[in-house]
Amino acid sequence: MSAGPMLAPAPLLEVRHLGKRFALPKSSLFSAAGSLQALSDVSFRLEAGRSLGIVGESGSGKSTLAKLVMALDKPSEGQVLLDGVDVHQLGPADLRRLRPRFQMVFQDPYGSLDPRQKVRQIVTEPLAVLSSGSAAEVDERAAQALCEVGLRTSDLDKYPHEFSGGQRQRIAMARALITRPSLIVADEPVSALDVSVQAQVLNLMMDLQDRYGLSYLFVSHDLAVVKLMCDDVLVLQSGCVVEQGSAQQVFSQAQHPYTQALMAAVPGHH
Repeated sequence: MSAGPMLAPAPLLEVRHLGKRFALPKSSLFSAAGSLQALSDVSFRLEAGRSLGIVGESGSGKSTLAKLVMALDKPSEGQVLLDGVDVHQLGPADLRRLRPRFQMVFQDPYGSLDPRQKVRQIVTEPLAVLSSGSAAEVDERAAQALCEVGLRTSDLDKYPHEFSGGQRQRIAMARALITRPSLIVADEPVSALDVSVQAQVLNLMMDLQDRYGLSYLFVSHDLAVVKLMCDDVLVLQSGCVVEQGSAQQVFSQAQHPYTQALMAAVPGHH
């Protein structure tokens, strides 16, 4: 290969040899403090406009990985590169400036929205770091973000308790979208919702991806959801990657016994 590395554009997101250890409390005054290895040597790439599903059972390290990618926690080793920039090497001001590029949607549409704030404040909060635009422009963007997720402009003046679970998750999506991010990290975004509502929210996420070329890092224990949403899949077991590949390949020809066991547990999957 004579072509130099200059030709290949950096992926939107690249995770290199990521590890995370948590210190455990000492069992006695004189014992050595133990540690829990929550993630070990996790590496993957996510190209712009694609979706990567992170799957595994509860305790496999999925949410720890999501927090590290979002720079909400520091890794013990390894790197998280967004557009080639290591987010964990940035100072607070530079990280704030980068924040609009990557946003997060959490699992719990009840817990992730402040009940004391109106939808207007909740949705426009990520714009505060951009400090751009007049109040009227911010309002216009908020109204637009709500329309994009299938809610009404009049909903801006309501409180979270006035909405259903599915609508609250749409509000969370509007908050994530308002800065026009390239990457949305979605941590079990539909697991708290009824099945009928799950489908609506997933369809909305796919529509938004098509419209804006979004990339999703989609964390889920639900393989059916990942199969629907994701181009590629990475399987975590006890903090280690046991399998990764295209969704089609992993779902049709799972190689690792752990992946096979996860598949076998899915109703209707043969």
